[in-house]
Amino acid sequence: MRALLEAALLRAWLRRGWLACVFWPVSKLFQLIIQFRLGLIMLGYKSQTRLAVPVIMVGNIFIGGTGKTPLVIWLAQQLKRAGKHPGVISRGYGASAETISEVWTDSLASVVGDEPLLIAQRTSCPVMVGRDRVAAGRALLEAYPKTDVIISDDGLQHYALARDVEILMFDQRGVGNGYLLPAGPLREPVSRRRDFTVLNAPLGVSVTGIGDQVLRMQLIPDTLFCLAAPEQKTSLAQMNGRRITAAAGIGHPERYFAMLRAAGLQFDELALQDHHAFTSETFRTIDADIILITEKDAVKCRQLAELRNDVRIWVVPVSAQLDAGFAAQLLKMISEK
Repeated sequence: MRALLEAALLRAWLRRGWLACVFWPVSKLFQLIIQFRLGLIMLGYKSQTRLAVPVIMVGNIFIGGTGKTPLVIWLAQQLKRAGKHPGVISRGYGASAETISEVWTDSLASVVGDEPLLIAQRTSCPVMVGRDRVAAGRALLEAYPKTDVIISDDGLQHYALARDVEILMFDQRGVGNGYLLPAGPLREPVSRRRDFTVLNAPLGVSVTGIGDQVLRMQLIPDTLFCLAAPEQKTSLAQMNGRRITAAAGIGHPERYFAMLRAAGLQFDELALQDHHAFTSETFRTIDADIILITEKDAVKCRQLAELRNDVRIWVVPVSAQLDAGFAAQLLKMISEK
């Protein structure tokens, strides 16, 4: 029920209907509060903490998922290829840990969060999670003193942490109706400062109102693997002709479904709430030969024996694809900092 209500609210925020009109005065008050907080920082009444290494902040102002995690993974991989030693800090959405926690490749997603766990598994970089990003950054640097750049997974609105590079992400929904919460889907005005704007959308999809000099990111599906037997691999094309259910517990499931349709697959959709808490019952009543899940969901499913041993479940990993020039620009900016 909650997932249905959230989906209905997001649909309403894509246009300027009655809901936007009713809450427009409240959204203007929300904007004043944001501007007041920023003003305190600019005037020096509220301090920011600067870490000993450059900080790259990856975030969005559109509420919900826009593809930050694949971009964080791409950034970490690019920095490592350039000889850097990146580390990642994250809030760890849904994490139960109250203190700063290091993410290991076998950590429980329920403790550290599904996205930080996926980042740790894909990048082999040190990852720390915690509500206090300054404390998380300090803990990471203390544990891994060779770290020379930190990537913050989300946290644009965590103003206590000073940042050297800000990357603002959008997807094909753009800015929605352009209003701030609760009249629209935006946490901050679209005019907020940033160093880079990244649009996560397929080629041919144009979005207006997100700024100039937009870098395009595409999510490309990698080789699929069976959750019960990861050594078994295949491609999306080889899934044709099977009875398929595609499940996604991510911020914008339709983006995942559109990618599968573009690969020529026909399937039943199972849109789950973002950061869905999987149980042994999640897929029990699904009548399908194949259940396709996202890599983000896989880190949780493999920690449940009933799902880990379900031979119907196949994982669809994706990799971010961006202009190679972006990495060069980023490295230049870091070196200048």
